[in-house]
Amino acid sequence: MNSAEEERQLSQVTTRLLNKFSAASRETVETTVGEAVSRFAECPIRDFVPLLVERAATAKLGALLDA
Repeated sequence: MNSAEEERQLSQVTTRLLNKFSAASRETVETTVGEAVSRFAECPIRDFVPLLVERAATAKLGALLDA
């Protein structure tokens, strides 16, 4: 996956999470996604990064909003 495609998919992840967690602010969702992306920054195989980011961000946002 090239970097432009990864960015496109990560943008879609952010949009899906904004819709799913409507109680969270855009800043909170974007920060959470950014933190998840940084966890996978050194991964040489990028094909699954958007999926892994979405799962990690979903779990964190779910925990934040349930607390």
